[in-house]
Amino acid sequence: MSLPEQLLLSDLLRRRVRCEQGLDHGAGVLAWMHPPVHRLLGWISKPSSFGDRREAWRLDQLRGLVELEALVQGPGADTDLPITDRLPTLIEAALLDRHGELIGTVADAAVELSTGQILHYLVSRSDPRLPGSSRWRLSPERIHDQQPGQVLTALNGLDDLPLARASVRQEFLRRGRRWRDQFAEETSRLREQFQQVGDRFDDRLEGWLEEEPEPYDDEPRRAVTPSDEAWDDWDEESKPDPNHRDADPWL
Repeated sequence: MSLPEQLLLSDLLRRRVRCEQGLDHGAGVLAWMHPPVHRLLGWISKPSSFGDRREAWRLDQLRGLVELEALVQGPGADTDLPITDRLPTLIEAALLDRHGELIGTVADAAVELSTGQILHYLVSRSDPRLPGSSRWRLSPERIHDQQPGQVLTALNGLDDLPLARASVRQEFLRRGRRWRDQFAEETSRLREQFQQVGDRFDDRLEGWLEEEPEPYDDEPRRAVTPSDEAWDDWDEESKPDPNHRDADPWL
């Protein structure tokens, strides 16, 4: 089973740990990291819902990820809650700007699995446990100093950082603006098409009106009658011949 090159720490902690023997070692609850060099060493799981017992897992023990489980090889190291509470971490640390004012909270980290190097942190303006909140990308180079529970920077505000994920409200507003722009663009396109059709109709109508009608002879037509000479010829031809006798066989 292949692993991704990068992984969010939250994606690792939300899974239950299962070893090659099929035993469930509980869900991940804490990152095991070395903050001075921004490296993730492993993570801590809670085998039971009750008690202070914990188990530590090295990052190189991770062998696979399924929907709800992190598959590991080898045994975990037994520890307890008092020890894990003293582990240094930047997760959930307060993020301070150049004036020492609180501007957010370190909520997550993107980790390169092959080395454990933290590529960047994800910062939340509000409580990072709230679903759907925005995330800003904070690279380790922008951290000037770190103390237990605090990360000091030279930022003027979160707007100095690139937005990694918009909140539900911001995403809704962004989509609303995009839909309005698309609607306006489609309306303009249809209006232009209708205008073009109307222009072609007007041109055709003007062409019909400008065409010259066929000439019309309004003079009364004289009835065509045989000429007088024709009647005279017909009268002469129709007169009986006095010298002509019908061929009567009895005469």
